[in-house]
Amino acid sequence: MTPQQVLTDFFGYSKFRGNQAEVIAAILGGKDTIALMPTGAGKSVCFQVPAMVLPGLTLVISPLIALMKDQVDALNGLGIPAAFINSTQSVSEQRFVSEQVLQGKVKLLYVSPERLFSGSNGWNGFLEKAKLSLVAVDEAHCVSQWGHDFRPEYLKIGMLREAFSDVPFLALTATADPQTRRDIAEKLALKDPLWFISSFDRPNISYQVALRSDSFQKLTDFLANRSSDSGIIYCLSRKSVEETAGKLAGLGYSALPYHAGLDKEVRDRHQDLFIKDEVKIMVATIAFGMGIDKSNVRFVVHMNMPQSIESYYQETGRAGRDGLPSEALLFYSYGDSVTLSRMVENSDNPAYIEIAKTKLAKMVQFCQLNSCRRRFLLSYFGEKPREDCGNCDVCFREGKRIDATLPAQMFLSAVVRLGEGFGMGHVILVLRGSESAKVQEAHKSLSVYGIGKSQSEAYWKNLGSTLIREGYMESAGEPYPVLTLTSLARQKLKSKEKIFLALEMEGFKTSASGEERYDKGLFEKLKNLRFALARKLGVPPYLVFSDATLAEMATHFPEDLPSFRRIHGVGQLKAERYGAEFIRVVKNYRVENNIKPKRKAASTPAKLRAGTDAGTLVETLRLFEKGLGPQEIASERGLSPRTVEGHLVDLVEQKKISVQAFLALDEVEEILEAYRKQDDGLLRTLKEFFGEKFSYFELRLALAHDASKKRNGA
Repeated sequence: MTPQQVLTDFFGYSKFRGNQAEVIAAILGGKDTIALMPTGAGKSVCFQVPAMVLPGLTLVISPLIALMKDQVDALNGLGIPAAFINSTQSVSEQRFVSEQVLQGKVKLLYVSPERLFSGSNGWNGFLEKAKLSLVAVDEAHCVSQWGHDFRPEYLKIGMLREAFSDVPFLALTATADPQTRRDIAEKLALKDPLWFISSFDRPNISYQVALRSDSFQKLTDFLANRSSDSGIIYCLSRKSVEETAGKLAGLGYSALPYHAGLDKEVRDRHQDLFIKDEVKIMVATIAFGMGIDKSNVRFVVHMNMPQSIESYYQETGRAGRDGLPSEALLFYSYGDSVTLSRMVENSDNPAYIEIAKTKLAKMVQFCQLNSCRRRFLLSYFGEKPREDCGNCDVCFREGKRIDATLPAQMFLSAVVRLGEGFGMGHVILVLRGSESAKVQEAHKSLSVYGIGKSQSEAYWKNLGSTLIREGYMESAGEPYPVLTLTSLARQKLKSKEKIFLALEMEGFKTSASGEERYDKGLFEKLKNLRFALARKLGVPPYLVFSDATLAEMATHFPEDLPSFRRIHGVGQLKAERYGAEFIRVVKNYRVENNIKPKRKAASTPAKLRAGTDAGTLVETLRLFEKGLGPQEIASERGLSPRTVEGHLVDLVEQKKISVQAFLALDEVEEILEAYRKQDDGLLRTLKEFFGEKFSYFELRLALAHDASKKRNGA
């Protein structure tokens, strides 16, 4: 079989994504290969497809047993013969798997590095008899002692590489800084490896950071409209895991705890309930998640700041693996960096302390950003994005600046009156007229005492953190940070200029990347059917079909096997196994709701802002006709560039502006030709295809131009 035949017949996909085809070609050419791909980008396909093309066995070295089992179950469900050997099996079960491998009845064998290198167990001889064709090293960053998941047994994989010098090795990871990348190549003893580094962008994930004051109330506000979604909530300690899970359960949420202090049987049961959608929310320490292949996690919440960008990226990456809109919410306080810094300093390794503190400083910087969070993440991993994402809290609030002159002057004046020698908490106590003995004795006589009592503590924390984020104050010093004014703040106070701030938003914004236009009612019915089938089969629902596949069914309403087979993620075996039942649900729903047969949408997949206020469009048009570009218009109007780009897309669709002001007609046609060849009609797929050649703004312009032509019959 060819790789394309394997992809279509077994996985149900019509084409490879990103660098998958190139990685697979390198492997089949016998080259050692390193692939850095974000979670959800399809790393597993890079070794699962070659496994079906190559004549012998593919050995998959995977760090966690839970992930092994999930992937093996998924592959067997696709008709691909796979197995694993680990400590959960009896001796007879392990012997049976070994016999199946030697008989050539298994194409992929999953094993942990600890199992592979446990004593003189004859693995080399066994693998020679099994005609080893490929070794895939998953989570390859575990080989680096400077990485966030170092596992000593990974260092022994280099010996396996030497023993099988003619067998290609594939190393895969979702996250690795430059030092870790060097370690992967060197410590796995790879031979002139080919590197494939995909973009680290996860456009379907919306990143949001909020102050941790009243964090549980904010958490329940966030969960209020997400009760049917699966999510993970990370806490720093076992105690906070238990408390948070208990309080959520007491409010009626489907939530369970997970941490190392629970019995293994309890942890396994809770994890199994979560994987099978029997429980919606898992409240856990960071020990949870690395071995979970659950594709329909819709949100990840951090109740505390992680130690590094790598950890944050990997943990938030557990959301939205199916590509549907998902959310990452982080609660941050200034005490986090102090707590984590002390934990780091407990190490006896000076080199580790230095590296860990540098990573921690970057994480603090991310939390305090006054610019696009996605841009920061991508820049950290060495990318140079051309535009703000429009899908993080900073981008959401950028166009919503308010005149905060009076409260800002009050806060800054309080810092000055206190001699710039106190932290935020004490400044707020003085502003609100605290009656504590400490404040009364030292600061009751100050002119700023009590001038802010009409506002809540949460309000002043929000304002104070915004003043830091926007460069008016600095918070520094150990062990207790104190507030000091910057030159910008002093200049503003002296000149009495107005101060405009973008305060933390009330409530939480839903991801702006939701281009999917599926029928929500049908989607829920398909989910119910999937859940019933999964329970009957004893497997996680996402192994039947992903949420993304169900969403496509609820978009195109397939009513026969050929059209069902064309749905993204429906392979031959799944079509035969499940097709009749899902088609029946689709037909019944359409008849019951008097819906006409659906066809693939031909217009732009982006949610064009048809409801944008006409006045604001006219103002953007006026400035554009004066010769101002998007950035200049944004600056002139006090809006975010993303908002202005949305106006310009609308104006192109309304034929008020020619698309040729931004793109040549041959570029427009190039974009439209690629879009027409897509199966899913999603903007992010189009962006993935073109990479940095065209921005999201340019893609939306081309599609808006096409929609305008269709509407006007041109």
